[in-house]
Amino acid sequence: GMGTGSGTNLLTGQAAWLHHYSSWSAIQGLNAKLAAFVTGAVNMIEVIGVPKNIAATIFGVFLVSFANTTLDTAARIQRYVISEVSLDYRMPVLSNKYVATFFAVATAALLAFSNKGGKGALTLWPLFGAVNQLLAGLALLIITVYLKRKGARALVAGIPMIFMVSMTGYAMVLNILDFMKKGNILLLLVGLVVLVLEIWMIGEAIFVLTKKGKYGELNGENID
Repeated sequence: GMGTGSGTNLLTGQAAWLHHYSSWSAIQGLNAKLAAFVTGAVNMIEVIGVPKNIAATIFGVFLVSFANTTLDTAARIQRYVISEVSLDYRMPVLSNKYVATFFAVATAALLAFSNKGGKGALTLWPLFGAVNQLLAGLALLIITVYLKRKGARALVAGIPMIFMVSMTGYAMVLNILDFMKKGNILLLLVGLVVLVLEIWMIGEAIFVLTKKGKYGELNGENID
């Protein structure tokens, strides 16, 4: 089964859970988290006859591939964002895909190595949850605007959008107040920027929804 250990020491179900999560300190660190995934996956496919060493190699490759794919996707999206911003603010140098990619990777590297052990990116981790959910709220906001302009039932996306944006926005405000109290300038500034961008997007959506005509326009482009 998908347990921990191997051979005669294989634990499954509740026993495996209690063994791996015996204490908070036992599951700290990336190694413990990855080990649980690899061990469980290896035990699962070892049952069908795949040798343990080969199974561990396969899932090790899966993990590395997933990490590389994530990094590649992040770099590409950041490059697109930089290129779009450079066009809006008339910075032709950054519109070049090679320059934009270098800028995206270089800034990420500076953040990653701003702390010992390459863990600088974890500095922004306290904002990850709120920002992640705000992105979901803004996606629902776009869907709401589109459905409204198409004459469809916009409340299908509108109701969860209001809940998502309001709750995560409130959480972001609480985070900002906490960062201000602790004197964490970096997280305070990033949190303020994210909150301002959220308010800006909501304002743009309200503008489009209240604009006269069958179809709204944003920056001169028809949203249909």
